[in-house]
Amino acid sequence: MGQGCGRDHQDAALMDADAFLALALGLPETVLGSHMGNADIRVRGKIFAGPAGARGRAILKLTPEQQEMMCEAEPLLFAREEGYWGRVGWTRLVVDAADEATAISALWAAWRNVAPKSLAKAHPPA
Repeated sequence: MGQGCGRDHQDAALMDADAFLALALGLPETVLGSHMGNADIRVRGKIFAGPAGARGRAILKLTPEQQEMMCEAEPLLFAREEGYWGRVGWTRLVVDAADEATAISALWAAWRNVAPKSLAKAHPPA
């Protein structure tokens, strides 16, 4: 896994794995799935995220540009996945160091990256 640990949020409530999963599953037409024995989060059959595992890190399907922006803006929260997967945008999020606003923003970005255009259009960014 890439660099990343935590950050200090004094005024914002931090996430945990259950809260992150609940946020993800609250997005339109999102379900919990499994691929090769690992849990994943999907919209209409396409994986856009993975729930936080034992180490408290979730994974998100970002574009390389989104990944670069998020990793640069919040280097203690976001880290590029190792190898090929990281080069194509898969990004780790330290869930227990993220606040809800950061987590939901990243989840929506990942969701929009894989959702069918008609579905994404029905749920424009706020």
